[in-house]
Amino acid sequence: MGLLPTATSTDVQELQPRVAVLPVGSFEQHGMYFPLITDTAIACVIAQEIAAAYPVHLLPPITVSCSHEHAAFPGTVSLSARTLYAVIDDIRASLARSGIHKLVIVNGHGGNYVLSNVVQEANVDGPAVSLFPLGPDWDRAREYGGLESDRHADMHAGEIETSILLHAAPELVREGYDESDHDSRQRPFLLVQGMAEYTQSGVIGFPSLATAEKGKAVLESLRSSFSAHFEVLCRLG
Repeated sequence: MGLLPTATSTDVQELQPRVAVLPVGSFEQHGMYFPLITDTAIACVIAQEIAAAYPVHLLPPITVSCSHEHAAFPGTVSLSARTLYAVIDDIRASLARSGIHKLVIVNGHGGNYVLSNVVQEANVDGPAVSLFPLGPDWDRAREYGGLESDRHADMHAGEIETSILLHAAPELVREGYDESDHDSRQRPFLLVQGMAEYTQSGVIGFPSLATAEKGKAVLESLRSSFSAHFEVLCRLG
């Protein structure tokens, strides 16, 4: 699986995109059978699906983000929210200098709460930045893909993430994932106590339910859902 875009400067000049797509992942634990780059890989897969269907400028991923709730698990690395905000702000400014004034942030990590504020502030003077996928986009994808779990219960390294990887990057999924289910529906103090309070393995969800076919369908649904985001961004300006 190639995570980085390979377009040349000439390719971009010929395409003349109005919208850039920025995958944002993380470098955090995903249990025993999934790599630390899981969220980055998934964000890149979704962004590549978008770039294959829409005239956008695909950017390389941000690979470290706000994973503080996973700090108790070895290997996890985080940026502060203010640093992630600043990096995206710098990327937007650089894109604007090259004539691209619209940005879609493809977020692969649910803990990147600051991205919602980035988008809110960026759109004060008109549509400029969109965050994708949103909750309804994920819900439609789950339904279309025939997933058995819901978004709350299947929070981390579960059915949907594993399905996407089984389809798009099966080499990243180690044997034994199908015995890693962990149900932790009640997580009232996740932001206070972190993931380790609710899971010893690092998994919250049901990877045993995952299939490559579900992953393919999820990506098809997300590719379709993106059209609304693209339309809103390009409608004005």
